[in-house]
Amino acid sequence: MSNLPYEPEFEQAYKELASTLENSTLFQKKPEYRKALQVVSVPERVVQFRVVWEDDNQQVQINRGFRVQFNSALGPYKGGLRFHPSVNLSILKFLGFEQIFKNALTGLNMGGGKGGSDFDPKGKSDNEIRRFCVSFMTELCKHIGADTDVPAGDIGVTGREVGFMFGQYKKIRNSWEGVLTGKGGSWGGSLIRPEATGYGVVYYVEHMIKHATAGKESFAGKRVAISGSGNVAQYAALKVIELGGSVISLSDSQGALVLKGEEGSFTNEEINTIAAIKVERKQISELATTEAFSSKFKYIPGARPWTNIVGRIDVALPSATQNEVSGDEAKALIAAGCKFIAEGSNMGSTQDAIDVFEAHRDANKSEAIWYAPGKAANAGGVAVSGLEMAQNSARVNWSREEVDTRLKNIMEDCFNNGLATAKEYATPAEGVLPSLVAGSNIAGFTKVAEAMKDHGDWW
Repeated sequence: MSNLPYEPEFEQAYKELASTLENSTLFQKKPEYRKALQVVSVPERVVQFRVVWEDDNQQVQINRGFRVQFNSALGPYKGGLRFHPSVNLSILKFLGFEQIFKNALTGLNMGGGKGGSDFDPKGKSDNEIRRFCVSFMTELCKHIGADTDVPAGDIGVTGREVGFMFGQYKKIRNSWEGVLTGKGGSWGGSLIRPEATGYGVVYYVEHMIKHATAGKESFAGKRVAISGSGNVAQYAALKVIELGGSVISLSDSQGALVLKGEEGSFTNEEINTIAAIKVERKQISELATTEAFSSKFKYIPGARPWTNIVGRIDVALPSATQNEVSGDEAKALIAAGCKFIAEGSNMGSTQDAIDVFEAHRDANKSEAIWYAPGKAANAGGVAVSGLEMAQNSARVNWSREEVDTRLKNIMEDCFNNGLATAKEYATPAEGVLPSLVAGSNIAGFTKVAEAMKDHGDWW
């Protein structure tokens, strides 16, 4: 509509979902769902506020704070807080919109939301970050609660920031409740929460490989290209190695670190070294020239792992940020032999890239690339956040094994739900793999739409 601001990221996310629904048989079988799409695309509430804080030089600084409370049909708003200079309302609306359907796919009682600030934690002292978090939560606490809205971490928001914000919430509200997830393990956090998104995307791809090969193959022997070097990338890489695969790349905003030659893999120790420098907010390039890394890896400034720099690829896991795989890079992945791509990041592929993947899947059978969207493949993080909420409500702590088992089951259900829904509403030709993007979009949307109808939000 012409009276609305230009919001490219949100419009991309909306069009990706809407086109999937249009190209399926959903609206033919249930034409009334068109009205549900109109309703669900408008947030229930958008909160925007100023954040005034003092830096170490006693200078007043001002940032913008946001919380997009998008949809509460299935439960309290649930979604992360992002602290990054790129944050704006379009990005948070796109993330919150995706979060609605991702949360629906977990099977847990969670609505969708997202928030954050254009504050940049990089280069800030702990005291500056604490003062910012206190100011941010002083306003945000008016709008959230364990049964209303439960934020979590995202880019720029680690356990440190969650702790600062939780402390301020508790002081103002005089209430200890599970209002934030990603908490410290000694004060309400869940085991496996830091690992959950990375582990979950690998568990999801396990089912893709098993289905596509009729159980004949696994991660064993697969060359896996991963982008990013944050929590998602780190734990996805560690799980791939545990399952017998070879991790051949990691990256950050400055460039890619890739394995030399066709043999070998990143090791657990090398991944842990990268994790350690990321805690210090340093770049991978600082490791690339050290003797331990330069003999085994090559560093390509400004590159991503999908640009013909890593040789053969069996599995690709984009795990950095949105739109990190372009249409040309999608073609390069196919040329490199990639058979499975699943997003550890949110909306990791551009629409051009998705179109390339889906066209290749439609035109081929056993040789096709199979694409899984982030709203399904990376749902493990919010799933364990939901499990953390359940533990907080019951005042219990589950073992690592129990949480991991529940995570595995959720990712299996997420895969099977998308697969079955694709077969029903986007039936592929014989021998062609079903569209996981169509199945996941339709499955998440219909669950939310049905709840909204029961609540009288549309009829």
